[in-house]
Amino acid sequence: MRDALGVGVAVGLSGFAFGVTSAGSGLTLLQTCALSLLVFTGASQFALVGALAAGGNPFTAAAGAFFLGVRNAFYGLRLSQLLALPRGLRPPAAQWVIDETTAVALAQPTRRAARIGFGVTGLTLYVLWNLTTLLGALGAEAIGDTDAWGLDAAGPAVFLALLAPMLRSTVERVTAALAVLLGLGLLPLLPAGVPVLVAALAAPAVLWAEGRRVRSRQDGQDGRTNRMDRMDRTDGMDGTGRVDGADGTDRVNRADGREPGERLDRDRRDRRRLLRREARGLLVPAGALERPLVKRLAALLPVALLAALTAQQTFADGQTLVLDARAAGVAAAAVALVLRAPFLLVVAAAVVVTAGVRALGG
Repeated sequence: MRDALGVGVAVGLSGFAFGVTSAGSGLTLLQTCALSLLVFTGASQFALVGALAAGGNPFTAAAGAFFLGVRNAFYGLRLSQLLALPRGLRPPAAQWVIDETTAVALAQPTRRAARIGFGVTGLTLYVLWNLTTLLGALGAEAIGDTDAWGLDAAGPAVFLALLAPMLRSTVERVTAALAVLLGLGLLPLLPAGVPVLVAALAAPAVLWAEGRRVRSRQDGQDGRTNRMDRMDRTDGMDGTGRVDGADGTDRVNRADGREPGERLDRDRRDRRRLLRREARGLLVPAGALERPLVKRLAALLPVALLAALTAQQTFADGQTLVLDARAAGVAAAAVALVLRAPFLLVVAAAVVVTAGVRALGG
């Protein structure tokens, strides 16, 4: 509950920055508020108004926002089996399927905690985001330059704080690193929003490499089992699974009378049946996550997307890679995470350090 409120308040307050940016790009107060009410996905909203402010036409700006928002479909795929909401609640809940609600829900130990985290984060964030959007648009002239206040570092700091708990194993860390490389490397080459989607390919790529490594290990084990089987046969085993001992008596070599290869096949079938039983216990759309591999892929996609978003919002200015005060702010947020600081303090550290660096740099 506390983490959910923290995420909702921290990110919700950054609606000020969107309101100011949207008003500065030429959108009216009604248009600005409608975006937050109906679209409600900060990255896509910023992409839209940023493209308009840079002189892009509305269709190009909307396409970039759409591509960036498609990632929420991946989140929905994961959340459908985690939350298992009643059918009547799914349409309104879909409005709240965004980076922050997904990350909070995935970090919870039980389904009940995940539902509470998702609902509290979504409600808090939705209310505060729309309220601060309105206030930001109304007070755009009074606030002045939002970058001078370091508010542009709040987004990547939030994504970093949400990503950190997901990096539990080498697979997650490698996925995040590859997503960062794809997201930043393709930034100058592809339209806005597309590099983040391409970075999601880091998840299946890492799973493919992991699968090859596991299969290679299993093949090695099977080979050793077969060699041992052949050695047993050479030592005098007959077709009944009995071997003549040195004392002239027969001793049973296999308690169950099965060949090693048969036992291995039986174990594999048992594992497959167990995985199918686990998958059938999940409520997913059209059985999309019935296979464990697909389930694993859906779990890794948020890692890749959040990593790419963190990197792009830290080092990107439009389609150009830059190194500015945001990097110092996000580094401060990373240090705060290592020190196990509360979520709000992590975001505050990024904003304060970013603003301080800019103030010192003139």
